[in-house]
Amino acid sequence: MPVRVCRLAKSLAPGLHVLCCAALLWIALHTHALAQAPDTDAHLGVGSCAGTNCHGAASTTKSKSAVIQNEYLVWQRYDKHAHAFTVLQGDLGRRIAANLGIGPADRAPECLQCHADNVPAAQRGVQFHLADGVGCEVCHGGSGRWLGPHASGLVKHAELVQNDGLYPTENPVARAKLCLGCHEGDETRFITHKIMGAGHPRLSFELQTYTQIEPAHFVVDDKYRARKVASPAVQVWAVGQAWALERLVGEIADPKHGGEGVFPELVFFDCQSCHHTTTELRWQKRASTGLAPGLPHFNDANAVMLRAIAARVAPGLGRSLETDIRSLHQALSAGAGRPAPIALRIAATAHQLGDELAAHDFTQGDMRAMMIALAQTGQTSDASDYAAAEQATMAFASIIYTLKVQGVSAGRYAAMRAALEACYAATRTQDAYDPAAFASASGMVERAAVADGE
Repeated sequence: MPVRVCRLAKSLAPGLHVLCCAALLWIALHTHALAQAPDTDAHLGVGSCAGTNCHGAASTTKSKSAVIQNEYLVWQRYDKHAHAFTVLQGDLGRRIAANLGIGPADRAPECLQCHADNVPAAQRGVQFHLADGVGCEVCHGGSGRWLGPHASGLVKHAELVQNDGLYPTENPVARAKLCLGCHEGDETRFITHKIMGAGHPRLSFELQTYTQIEPAHFVVDDKYRARKVASPAVQVWAVGQAWALERLVGEIADPKHGGEGVFPELVFFDCQSCHHTTTELRWQKRASTGLAPGLPHFNDANAVMLRAIAARVAPGLGRSLETDIRSLHQALSAGAGRPAPIALRIAATAHQLGDELAAHDFTQGDMRAMMIALAQTGQTSDASDYAAAEQATMAFASIIYTLKVQGVSAGRYAAMRAALEACYAATRTQDAYDPAAFASASGMVERAAVADGE
């Protein structure tokens, strides 16, 4: 059959003949792998994507391909996901596993569920290797159905997503759901305070920033836009904040995360509420929480960001969010009410906001207003928490980048960029974080944003 198809293709344009033969060659090379993996959504391994004519080129190619073709090399050399499994075998991985008493980290389900493509054995093709870490199919979905049509170049991206199980990572909502599964947790994966106490690093995530520093192994150009919808950075950031808050409060409401003994699940709380020097006064009253000194508060950094977004885009939802966040602080930290119903209300509000933000056309006026609101927050006690200052800095970066893409003047961009550098300097080290320095940098951001609107 392949020979007859190639003979038929010869009667067509030369380029199509080459394309058809290449596709058939790929199918021939991978038939065995597919046969060994009976699940139609089988994970065939990163090697199935790494051919030099596919995504494994040594450098960016100048061919007529719709992609840069060196995606595999970028992932392998520069992306921390490629080393997610090997860190389990390092000193820190071994130490955490020993502290938890779970055996070798590179065999423990608690670790593999986020540090590798830990699909069931029946879904693993012959080129699949657990040691590849967080590879292509963790994000793009098992390639058993879509790899052949994708490699042929004859099936549109949208059809692969709709019919063959390719995951739509270009969609901000879909990307947020995917990434937050590990970077915050879901119904099957959850980083507890016990795991952090054993030595696991603090979880910190922002969808747009982390997409870029991954580093991104794609280029948004005309070819990209012909295949996919290219969402602006500010939209990816805003949607990510909504989904992060929904995921967080949903976990708070889940009774299985109630904690151990007399303690609640402390992973929900702001780290620096407890982990700070006892010889230097750090506590500041935050009107938005209503809490007295000595009470740790939950990590509401995403809520602080979403409050600034909603004030511009959906004021009614923003007011509801602010009221319920304050109530949740009181319920969790001061025992005033039941946290679960409040958390579920916040989750519903965040979900609604996420849907609205995914459809919103962000204007330069929207972006300046949100940046000013965040900068003003940065000059209050709400930014006394490092987590909130960290999120605000990444927010400024996403907004400023989008303004640049949309044509803000070179002078205004330079002023905003200088202010952003000051924010980076103020948040560079968590243990040395100085709220006063961040407040000063936020003032620079506000002045730059106000000037840009004049």
